[in-house]
Amino acid sequence: MKAFDFRPTADAPDDDPYLWLEDVEGDQALAWAASQSARTLRQFAGSQFERDRDALTAIFDHPEKIPFIARRGQHLYNFWRDARNPRGLWRRTTLADYLKADPRWELLLDLDALAANDGEDWIWGGASLEPERRETAVLRLSCGGSDAVVHREFDLRSLSLVSDGFNLAEAKGGVDWLDPDTLLLFSALGDGMATRSGYARTVRLWKRDADPLTAPVIFETGSESVSVSGYLDRTAESERLWFIETPASYQKIGRTGDRTGPKIQIDLPKDARWSVFGDWLAVRPRRPWTVEGTTHAADALIGISLSSFLAGERNFASLFESDDSSALQSFFWNDGKLIIAYLVDLVPRFDVFSPGRQEWTRRALDTVPAEGTVQVWSLDPGIYETNGEVLVSAQDPITPPKLLLLDLNATPPLDHPVVLKRTLETFDASGLMITRHEAVSTDGEMVPYTQVGPANGNGDAPVHLTAYGGFGVSLLPYYNSSIGKLWLERGGTCVVANIRGGGEFGTPWHEAGRRERKRLSHDDFAAVAADLVRRGITQPRRIAAEGGSNGGLLIANMLTRYPEHFGALLCTMPLIDMRRYTKLLAGASWTGEYGDPDKPEEWAFLKQISAYHTATPGQPYPPILLATTTRDDRVHPGHARKMAAKLQALGYPAYFYELRAGGHGYGKDNRERAAFIALGNNFLRSAIGWIAECVR
Repeated sequence: MKAFDFRPTADAPDDDPYLWLEDVEGDQALAWAASQSARTLRQFAGSQFERDRDALTAIFDHPEKIPFIARRGQHLYNFWRDARNPRGLWRRTTLADYLKADPRWELLLDLDALAANDGEDWIWGGASLEPERRETAVLRLSCGGSDAVVHREFDLRSLSLVSDGFNLAEAKGGVDWLDPDTLLLFSALGDGMATRSGYARTVRLWKRDADPLTAPVIFETGSESVSVSGYLDRTAESERLWFIETPASYQKIGRTGDRTGPKIQIDLPKDARWSVFGDWLAVRPRRPWTVEGTTHAADALIGISLSSFLAGERNFASLFESDDSSALQSFFWNDGKLIIAYLVDLVPRFDVFSPGRQEWTRRALDTVPAEGTVQVWSLDPGIYETNGEVLVSAQDPITPPKLLLLDLNATPPLDHPVVLKRTLETFDASGLMITRHEAVSTDGEMVPYTQVGPANGNGDAPVHLTAYGGFGVSLLPYYNSSIGKLWLERGGTCVVANIRGGGEFGTPWHEAGRRERKRLSHDDFAAVAADLVRRGITQPRRIAAEGGSNGGLLIANMLTRYPEHFGALLCTMPLIDMRRYTKLLAGASWTGEYGDPDKPEEWAFLKQISAYHTATPGQPYPPILLATTTRDDRVHPGHARKMAAKLQALGYPAYFYELRAGGHGYGKDNRERAAFIALGNNFLRSAIGWIAECVR
């Protein structure tokens, strides 16, 4: 009988024989990752993979895809990738030109040319334009897609980099313009400047021509906090700086001040979400909040004059209350108006509030699409520049997205959105149906899911099942070109599950799948898989499940806790080792979601979902592919590496794939992303015995 190495185990969690795989750039670890990746490619990167990769690349590079925009002053800015420009072009146009079928674009920066000139693996991370003169910008350039970026100042007149400008070496963090010659700098760069989580611990005042490492610190926090940041609030009548501290997950402390530092701390619950525009403050308590005899419910939205609040008043106006069917999703300011997004039984709704000294007026934003997945956001990312114009995106799993422009200040009949751009159909959706269902979880909770597939099945459908279930993130079904092309168009069925831990039903739904209750979100996912079998849609061997990041933790637990429910598992950029996750990269910032493994009482529940420790030999584990990237500096690639190594040592059909670049994503350009997705789906289809070369 073969002797297996079980290590590490839940009872001896620190006896880990695969720690060497945590050395991200170590020669031995990289050689192992390269060998494993080559094995996976030999197995699953055949002619069908190549056809799928090429088909997806053509979709991602299509010239008729929507060029998403953000307005700064008179220009609309866009970052564009296609086959000729794989790294991308930073460009701009005007609204009048954008409305045309073929807009004229002014090229600002060719990132492919810059990367070739610098000899660097640059990936676009965005740009911060100086808002007064709009003559310069600070670019954020990522090496290989990591969250850490290099800052480079760019002259928008000469279209060239400023060699002696605001340039900063690679680090996590950011900047905010105070004036053309002064930045607020919140960066982990420098000795003692990073928190335990790897983010900025200080806010510094960085003047032009000064050394950023010696720039004066005007605000700092302890290393145990998650991060700090700062920005100039240009909606205020006089210069007002905000200093934001994130002491822990789902916590925020705001302080106002000036260029010398913070002066006043805002007296709000740490776990409340809030936002300011001018003299108005909107607050969303995470838990019931009683103040001056009035209790504001969790997930309610309340508003007040900021100056009155700072003077001690607490007579909030009640704006919105969530209930069992209505869940607040988000809120933002535009031109002094507060726009809220909420779901009513997972159907999108939007309202607009206009604040007043006596009362806030409310009106439904009923001119936007009311079905599918709908998002609304400001055309102007600078809140101080907003003028009532918002962008609207609308789609569903079989209807491609369209981008609309809506003026909140317009009066009927001009208050309807105008279609700016549409995405062409990228897969054949004929004969497909979208249906909603509910599964019963282990504790009786009803878990909704959306199914897309043929109207008539034979009880043996190849099913692609996915979910996220963490951090209060709502996962709503959308037009997924990759799944549509590689799965639906070929006769398959796709399912998106709204498991606990997400935000689809507000904070209570998130709380129900957080920390010691995280395993319930995993139970929910297994319940959906079982319900698909119960309803006669498919069989367990035909269910292929996929999840990434927190969803990777979910998939790893399906392997160890519910293997009999699945035929194949795809686990990408995963969090798996729950014993050491707080010691790996940004992991320390997630203890609010999962718990702290260094506390025995919390390790007691964490070890139950640490698949790396609970994996044992002799179980009916289905085939699994674990995939990551070397340059992921958010979720450590060691999670996927170590899990694959242990599973293989236990004799299981576990495969591993690691891209060199891509960060916490699927690649640095459209072709790499297409290859990553095609490889994963080819593995899933092969493992469940579905030969889907022919389109239906």
